[in-house]
Parts: sequence; C-alpha cells; structure tokens
Amino acid sequence: MPSEPATVSEPLLSVRGLRKSFGDLTVLHGVDLDLFPGQVHALIGPSGSGKTTVLRSLNGLETAEAGTLTTPDWSIDLAQGLGRRDRTRLAALSSMVFQQHHLFPHLSVLDNVTVGPTVVQRVPRAEAEQHARALLDRVGLAEKADARPSELSGGQQQRVGIVRAMAMRPQMLLFDEPTSALDPELVGEVLRVVGELAHEGWTMAIVTHELAFARAVADTVTFFDAGVVVEQGTPEQLFDDPRSDRLQRFLRRLTDPLG
Repeated sequence: MPSEPATVSEPLLSVRGLRKSFGDLTVLHGVDLDLFPGQVHALIGPSGSGKTTVLRSLNGLETAEAGTLTTPDWSIDLAQGLGRRDRTRLAALSSMVFQQHHLFPHLSVLDNVTVGPTVVQRVPRAEAEQHARALLDRVGLAEKADARPSELSGGQQQRVGIVRAMAMRPQMLLFDEPTSALDPELVGEVLRVVGELAHEGWTMAIVTHELAFARAVADTVTFFDAGVVVEQGTPEQLFDDPRSDRLQRFLRRLTDPLG
C-alpha cells in the first residue's frame, strides 16, 4: 500500500514549467501539474500531444531541459540536469506501467516481479518473494507465479506489469496507456485492477484514451494539445462543460468519429 501522506492538501509532486524538445521539435511548452496524495490524475489528449513525455519526465526516463519537480522533501531543477541522486529520488517516488509490459521472457512471473526489489533495492529474496506473491494474489494471478510470460494472455501480462511496479513500493504509480496494446476483450480486466487501486487510495497519474474510465476513476483530468495544458479540472468540468474549442472538437471526434 502507498505510504500515508502527511497532509492531503499538499501535493505529493508539483511540476512547474516543464519543457522538453527532441532536436528542433519542442514537445512540452512549460507544463504545470500538481499530483495530490491519494488522488488519480488522468492525462488525455490526441496522440503526439506530449502526455507520455510528461509521464516519462516524472520518472526520470526522459530528461526535460527546464522546469522543476518538487515534493514536500526535495526539489529538482531540471535545467541543471538529472544527477544520480535525482534519479534515485524519482525512482523511489514513482513506478511506471508501460503500454507494452516488457516482461523478461526467460523469467517466471514471480522472478519478473522480484528482480527489481532484489537487484535494485537490495531487498532480501524471501521478503521480496512474500510481497510479490501477496500482490499477485491481489490481482488474481497467484496461480501464475511459476508461469512464463508466454503462457499468459495479454491482459494477464499487463497485470503482472502492474504488480511489478507495485513491488517497488513507490508512493505513486504512473500508467502510460496501459490498455492500448490489448485486444478489446482484455481491456476490462486491466481497467478493473486500476480502478480497484484508485479505490484503495493509490496516487496515480494515467495517460489514457479510455475517457469513460477517466471519468469514473479520476479526481483531476488534464487535456493536452501540442505540448501545452489546454484545460484542467474535474471529470465533470472537462467532459460535461468543456470551455475550449479544441477540447470540444476532441470530444466530438471520439464520440462521433465520422462526424
């Protein structure tokens, strides 16, 4: 379970002025976000709008050229680059669940889940294994601990990916379109697990195209377009009363793709 926050009103992570370029292409133009403990923040928008780059920047998988990442305990000025201490802090703060599960094919499910805690965090094997088995049971995969990834369905593999992220005991989970690589009939089982984690009080940031899901589980929704935050608010505000023409067009296109 995530650690208890000191004060609910204080953000677990504040992002200010996040800027990122790939060569001559600027993909983030000064993004601001606040991620609060125990809340779910959904990031929506068209492909290429910068959502995933924001998420990867929070975990240190991308290095932004400018901006600050601030928690109640520390602050990182990204203009100074990411040092080893900064990357360690970001890795301890959050764990990522990717579009593709990226499981090691030669390892069992149990070993895929325990490799991070034992190798990176130096957790004793017996302790890591006990925690991993409890998490696998939590998502309905206790009987698959000794299976190889190739023996699992896509939905089961993604659930293992979620467990692998949880096994690192982060304060926050980051989901990058966790259902985009799944067959439609497998989407529900993954969204159900994510929804249950939200109900349990996990702090999560989720990049998703599943707008009905975002409406159901998110406390805050941010709509991105062309690397900027266009609108931000509650699901009711964004989905029922969008203010910008751009968000209105985006929602119309998703609800009526031929319109």
